[in-house]
Amino acid sequence: MKPDMSDAVAAMALQRLVACLNRYYGNKTLILLDEYDTPLQEAYVHGYWTQMAAFIRQLFNATFKNNAYMERGIMTGITRVSKKSIFSDLSNLNVVTTTSSKYAEVFGFTEKEVFDALDRFGLGARKSDVKHWYDGFTFGRQRDIYNPWSITKYLDEQKFNLYWANTSSNALVGKLIREGRPQIKITMERLLTNECLLSELDEEIVFDQLGQEQDAI
Repeated sequence: MKPDMSDAVAAMALQRLVACLNRYYGNKTLILLDEYDTPLQEAYVHGYWTQMAAFIRQLFNATFKNNAYMERGIMTGITRVSKKSIFSDLSNLNVVTTTSSKYAEVFGFTEKEVFDALDRFGLGARKSDVKHWYDGFTFGRQRDIYNPWSITKYLDEQKFNLYWANTSSNALVGKLIREGRPQIKITMERLLTNECLLSELDEEIVFDQLGQEQDAI
């Protein structure tokens, strides 16, 4: 985006792009937006959440709601879509989260897929070690979901490593721990000592409520 471009022009950019694609190809467009919430996390951490949220509302309205050239849109991110925040102007959203049963097996590799891959690479004897290193995700009621990046990197390099550790920013978590209530810090210390904790998840939380932590964790 050009530094001197107005928010109004930038908000219409994707709609105008798919309009051009429609004119050229004669078909409506599938819009895939990965990690939609990364700019919002940066805005929250660095103190311009309000301005970014206002722009994102305009962008999403023009791109996903008032867009006659879109066939279907898909957004992915680590922050749950909340209809009370930047998505309040959108309708007909089908939200799938880590607690949903829908698509539970496609958020990563199933254990069968991982073990089959290990056999193909002649690494079948290392299944228990791979499970120890990379197993642990649960989506909906589907257990034993493996991180695809970790598995593909392991198959490529054939050595155990923390491949996923540095693939994203931890600035948001760091801010919440530093500025949170004492109970949050105590909870993190307990997690670091391998304690198991039970917490109720609020799937409708929005960024400007993140500082309002619950003491009951």
